[in-house]
Amino acid sequence: MHASFPVDVDLALVGGGGAASLVLAALDRHDVTGLRVAVVDPVHKRGQDRTWAFWGLPGEDLDPMLSASWSQVDVVTPAGRRVLSLDPLRYAMLRSAPVYDRAAEAERRLDAVRISAPAGKLHDDGERVTVRDPDGRDLVRAGWVLDSRPRRPKRPGRTSWLQHFRGWWLAADRPTFDPQRAVLMDFRTPQPQRGVSFGYVLPVDDRFALVEYTEFGPALLDDAGYDAALRGYADLLGLDLTALRVREVEDGVIPMTDGPFESRPSPRVVRLGTAGGATRPSTGFTFSAMLRQADQVAGALAAGRPPVPAPAYPGRHLWMDAVALRALDRGHVGGVEFFERLFDRNPPERVLRFLDGVTSPAEDLAVMRSSPLLPMTGAVLGDAAGRLRARLRR
Repeated sequence: MHASFPVDVDLALVGGGGAASLVLAALDRHDVTGLRVAVVDPVHKRGQDRTWAFWGLPGEDLDPMLSASWSQVDVVTPAGRRVLSLDPLRYAMLRSAPVYDRAAEAERRLDAVRISAPAGKLHDDGERVTVRDPDGRDLVRAGWVLDSRPRRPKRPGRTSWLQHFRGWWLAADRPTFDPQRAVLMDFRTPQPQRGVSFGYVLPVDDRFALVEYTEFGPALLDDAGYDAALRGYADLLGLDLTALRVREVEDGVIPMTDGPFESRPSPRVVRLGTAGGATRPSTGFTFSAMLRQADQVAGALAAGRPPVPAPAYPGRHLWMDAVALRALDRGHVGGVEFFERLFDRNPPERVLRFLDGVTSPAEDLAVMRSSPLLPMTGAVLGDAAGRLRARLRR
């Protein structure tokens, strides 16, 4: 805790998790100097508390921190297995510890002030932002605040699902996993009545891998449900759990909703991460958009501009996501069929770039043509009617 409050800085990071850590690393990478920085979070993130998986080009800044990467991935359905070559992209796994370590190093180089207290309300007068604790005491006055604390959407979505998952880090005494290929999605898992489920495998080497069970849907499972699903998926993979050790367990819940997130709640407050719209509504993918936000913020500050990143996804992608969520939620199309057609009728690179929100309008049209026409048309009309009703209510 800092000895004298409020601290006066140029930039305050409220929340010290993944989004803030990527910003700190990006400030260091862009060689930003002379910037007074504060980090406000009651917890100083360290160690392996989460795993991010993403795709990109080899040779990027994160490469030294990766646990593993793959140029090929498997997509498995009850009908068979597809081996997808991702060239020129690669699928990569990044664990949290090296990200937090790099952020801590950047804090030291920036001589940042860390305030180990929870943040409450933010007061923005248009010139400075005051960060207060939950009791109303002033902690920080900043020129800009980047707020990555979890938030609900500005208003409820017409469809609100969750991506929820549990993974086991499994260790073996003999070669068990194929380190040359990751399993991106394996839809042989029993499908929920409403939603879609799949498993995946991210091998670090032939004796250590993350095996995870994921659901997209409106409701969570209990602990026994996740463990039963993971045991069932291990059986599908032919793994003998009695010969393996569970070294770590990872759980998570990520919103999947067409409800809008308010990325700029006031003139000098910018939200990042899920609160800033970085989570892709139709898939729950977040990391690549967080990385873009961090790089744009640092690049702007290095150039003397306001630290305001571009929208995480184009408006047309958010519309497509809303339609897809509606189609899946209302049962117009099955989740396995939807993703199977997506990978079957598009080059892998196009699918991955689409999921990252960086495809062109022409590529988006190709993705749309690969989806079931009649069910998706019904979802488009239903989405339009839902938007009209929402406008009339407002």
